[in-house]
Amino acid sequence: MIGAARLAGLAMAMVVTTAAGAAQERGPDQVRAREIGIAPGVLTPGPLNAITDVEGVRVGQVTLTDAEAAIRTGVTAILPHGGDLYADKVPAALAVGNGYGKLMGATQIRELGEIETPIVLTNTLAVPRAADGILDWSLALPGHEGIRSLNMVVGETNDSRLNDIRARIVTPEHAVEAIESASDGPVAEGNVGAGNGTVTFGWKGGIGTSSRRLPEALGGWTLGVLVQTNYGGILQMDGLPVGETLGQYYLSDHVADDRADGSIMIVLATDAPLSDRNLERLARRTFAGLARTGASITNGSGDYALAFSTHPDVRRTPERRSDVATISDLPNGQMSPLFQAAIEATEEAIYNALLMAEDIDYPVAGSDAVVHALPVERVRAMVEQRHPRP
Repeated sequence: MIGAARLAGLAMAMVVTTAAGAAQERGPDQVRAREIGIAPGVLTPGPLNAITDVEGVRVGQVTLTDAEAAIRTGVTAILPHGGDLYADKVPAALAVGNGYGKLMGATQIRELGEIETPIVLTNTLAVPRAADGILDWSLALPGHEGIRSLNMVVGETNDSRLNDIRARIVTPEHAVEAIESASDGPVAEGNVGAGNGTVTFGWKGGIGTSSRRLPEALGGWTLGVLVQTNYGGILQMDGLPVGETLGQYYLSDHVADDRADGSIMIVLATDAPLSDRNLERLARRTFAGLARTGASITNGSGDYALAFSTHPDVRRTPERRSDVATISDLPNGQMSPLFQAAIEATEEAIYNALLMAEDIDYPVAGSDAVVHALPVERVRAMVEQRHPRP
């Protein structure tokens, strides 16, 4: 058990960083995928190449770091729109690859097909406290005095390789801070928020994001993805065998251990008018993007995709909930371009999470392990060898 005195000491020494809307300060080895020639797919990203390219979507992050105490964790909050999320619920759906995880709120999403709170991502043992933060924030809002039931949505991955997860340093206040700092601008990536302590393919993982905008002839819809990556397998980047070339990949020694275990949370937003049924179809396609990166989706992996639509004509407003309502819904026959967008944006978001991450060089719980970031220059050389510059 972690004593109160130790918790107080951790809180005093810990560096707390809130990221929202500003351009991210980068180290020399932090790049986004397109900056080194990795541009998966055929569709065009939005202006920010981020989930916030979907109008109204906001992201806020709180990063908690104390190297001496082996604390490296955080909170990432995604808000579907800037209004009252409880009054104007958005249609949503969930898809599960391998279900080894603790996604709070999942059953009500599947039952009712909607979200009524921010989506918060954090570490495995912080789920209850993050949910408390959502609850505190939601109940305190004007007009919410009569709420007697609320479905808090909290996703997680286990960051215990780089974080003293049993210290349970995340508090409800950190979740509130992430929610209240949320912005519709650029999204910080890599060792930030809920991705601060994650590991992916044996390298440092993190938060990543990407978007796609369909041409007007296909509806002009925008789709964005944000990922919290913490899983393993045999890394491929836009078809390049990066893991095998660099000599770091699952089953390289023909031993079936737990090195590829872990999890990924995929959050997808779109402004296309979709029912929860078609959102579930869309969420399932993100796993094709996950597979393109070389994920093994192992027994100990939690692979979750949560999709929602921000279109005003599909929101579950009080008026639409009180009587029979006419709801817009894109026809099934027009879904395929969005499926392609979901695959591409998921794949690129994962690459951004890896390429924007930084080395971690301190031990956790007696381990002397060091987790390095993906070696950007070696990846760049592989890309240039395949596609020489003119």
